[in-house]
Amino acid sequence: MKTILTFHEMHQRVAEGNRQLRIVAVNPTDEATREALRRVEEGRMAEVLRVTDSLPERAAEKAVALVRRGDANVLMKGLIGTDILLRALLNKVSGLLPEGRVLTHVSVAEIPNYPRLLFFTDAAVIPYPTQRQRVEQVRYTTGICHRMGIREPRIALIHCAEHGGRQFPFVEGYADIKAQAARGDFGRCIVDGPLDVKSACSLQALQAKGIISPLEGESDVLIMPDIEAGNAFYKSMTLFANARTAGMLCGTLCPVVVPSRGDSAEAKFNSILFALASL
Repeated sequence: MKTILTFHEMHQRVAEGNRQLRIVAVNPTDEATREALRRVEEGRMAEVLRVTDSLPERAAEKAVALVRRGDANVLMKGLIGTDILLRALLNKVSGLLPEGRVLTHVSVAEIPNYPRLLFFTDAAVIPYPTQRQRVEQVRYTTGICHRMGIREPRIALIHCAEHGGRQFPFVEGYADIKAQAARGDFGRCIVDGPLDVKSACSLQALQAKGIISPLEGESDVLIMPDIEAGNAFYKSMTLFANARTAGMLCGTLCPVVVPSRGDSAEAKFNSILFALASL
């Protein structure tokens, strides 16, 4: 499988996939969502099921039920509050998060001057990941990378420096995650950290600091320490680096696309591509 390096290549992979896929969109009544879904249908990438209701809670429940019945492969948020959709997703009886699974958000960015797509988590859901949640973030992103054709993803556990300290107790768990990766618990991947973002993504920065890392400044994935770092990174890239981005919820029975209401049609379309390519 050829490695996907850009959104254009992701588009080609999905368009040529020849799979019978369905997207269920909840209240897709805003112009950007309508345009993104129109592009999906026009490209024959998936069938689109539109669920609308004057009561957003009822629309969310109907869409979730379609996924549970196996009638849809991807769920997408339209003009509905994220909190309302999450309540339907997390319902212990009728929701989409199996017991024992971790709900997290995974983003992907195409950044000018970076030679590959960069995946990172979590910019939207988990405020301060526990060790178990961080382990699952590594597991999910490894699987996504494999499906994107990255045979041995390089995963960086991010911190503000290459060492921890008593004020950052979560960094102590990084060693256990690296040990799990070395045992093969996540499948084929390379995990290292703590590293700062620059050292994780630049061999020159690594060498300047005298750091030896098996990632060699070529990270595919950044596991952010908390939502503050992840969210700031996400927004800084789009504002200052003109990065193209996409994101989805993982851990649920299907990928869930939860764009912001202010996202452009292109950004929403990219998130749909990301979800379809991850299947």
